[in-house]
Amino acid sequence: MNNNTLSSLGLIVLMVIFMYFFMIRPQQKQRKAHQSMMSKLKKGDHVVTISRLHGVVYDLNEAKKTVTLDCDGIYLTFDLGAIMRVTAQSTSEEQEQHVAEKPAAASTDDEKAASANDEAKEEKEDKNDEAKS
Repeated sequence: MNNNTLSSLGLIVLMVIFMYFFMIRPQQKQRKAHQSMMSKLKKGDHVVTISRLHGVVYDLNEAKKTVTLDCDGIYLTFDLGAIMRVTAQSTSEEQEQHVAEKPAAASTDDEKAASANDEAKEEKEDKNDEAKS
């Protein structure tokens, strides 16, 4: 082999080493960190999806590989792969509080809607009475 062939071969080896340390290795580290984060995911954690939607984990289904997020009372189901990052880990106390406050909030909303309907009916009756007079 001549000197020119050895230098070309050395340059190719150097490029492969460069690509490994600056492209492949960081991706592997990032993938491991994401898998670690996903294995620690639990109910009550605050998360951000890949579409930048912020929510709280309401339900985690390992069999179907789905997660249900509570986004201010709206429950959305996503694939586990849609979770980009966990913004805050919940404690067991926060989980109990989150679960306990949901039914109360729903009943409060129902009561508000019922009272609004009652007020609307009363206004209609008042208008009908005035029209009859």
